[in-house]
Amino acid sequence: MLKDADPHLAFVLLTGVSKFSKVSLFSGLNNLNDITLDAPYASICGYTDADIDTVFAPELPGLERDEIRRWYNGYRWGGQEVTAVYNPFDVLLLFQKRQFGAYWFESATPTFLVEVLKQRGIFTPALDQWETEPDLLGRFDVDDIATEALLFQTGYLTVKKVEEPMLGYRLYTLGFPNQEVETSLNLALLPVLGMESATRERKTLFTHLCAHDLAGLEAHLKALYAGLPHDWYHNNPIARYEGHYASVFYSHFAALGVNVTVEDASHHGKVDMTVDFAGHIYLFEFKVVEQLPEGSALAQIKAKGYADKYRGQGKPIHLVGVEFSRERRQIVAFEVESL
Repeated sequence: MLKDADPHLAFVLLTGVSKFSKVSLFSGLNNLNDITLDAPYASICGYTDADIDTVFAPELPGLERDEIRRWYNGYRWGGQEVTAVYNPFDVLLLFQKRQFGAYWFESATPTFLVEVLKQRGIFTPALDQWETEPDLLGRFDVDDIATEALLFQTGYLTVKKVEEPMLGYRLYTLGFPNQEVETSLNLALLPVLGMESATRERKTLFTHLCAHDLAGLEAHLKALYAGLPHDWYHNNPIARYEGHYASVFYSHFAALGVNVTVEDASHHGKVDMTVDFAGHIYLFEFKVVEQLPEGSALAQIKAKGYADKYRGQGKPIHLVGVEFSRERRQIVAFEVESL
C-alpha cells in the first residue's frame, strides 16, 4: 500500500519492476487501481537519464553514453511525454562488468514465450509496431491472454505512443524498448523461423554488410532460404502464414543488432524495412510474386520516393526490392538501385 493512501484502497503495481524480474502474470485480482500506465508513477521502477548522469556519473568514463541509452533505456509506462526509464538490472551489471551485454534477457530464457509466438504464427516485423487498446494490456489470465498483453506484461514490448482519437478511447502503439530486447528476442526466435545455424548466418550477414557487398548479400539470403529444412514447412505453424518470408528476413537482421526500422514512414507511405549500418542506408520492400507482378517491389520504392527523407544525410542509399515465391519458397528477385 502506498504511503498516505486511503487505508481502504490498495494500489498494486502490475508491471514495472515485475517486468524486469520476469514475474508479472496475475489472475483472480479485482477491485484494484492499476497504476501501470499512470503518468505520476511512470519512473518509479527504473533509472531515468538524470539518474544515470548524476547518481552514476562516476561510472560513466570509458563507456559510450549514447550506447548505454540505445541498449538499456526505453521502457515507457505511458505516452510520448512520459519519461523513459532504464532497466536497473542491466545498468548495474554494465557498470560492474564494463561491457555491453544482454544481461536481463540472459537471466532467464523465454522458452514459454517463444513457444506461444510460434503457435500463434507471429509476424515478427509487427513486434515493433503493435497497435492495441488498454483493456487488452490489462488481461492477466495466462490461459486467455492476448499476444500483445503477454509481451507487454513480460517486458519485451513497451509503450511507444498513445493516441486519443476520441474522448475516452485510447490507442497504444507498442514496440521494443531498446537494442538489448530487440536483438535478443529476435535471436531466440530464429530457430522457430527455421534457421538452425544462426551464429554462422549472422557472421556471414555481418561480413557482407560491413563490405557493402550487395551481390554477396543476395547470394547469402538466397542460400539462407534454401537452407530452411523441408520438414519445417510441414511441422511449423508459422510456415502457414504468408508473412513468414519477411519474418525470417527481418529477424535475421534484427538479431545481428543493426539499426532496423520496420514500416519506416515518409510523406509518401511506409517502406517495409530500413537498415542504417556502417554509413549506408538500405531500404527494403517485400512482395510475393503470386500476388503482384514481378518487379513491383523496387518500382514501389522509387515511385513513392521512400529515399527522399534520407538524401540530406550524405550517406549512400541502396533501394532493394525483394520478391518471394510462395510456391518455390525462395527469393526470386533481388533488385538493387544505389543512389
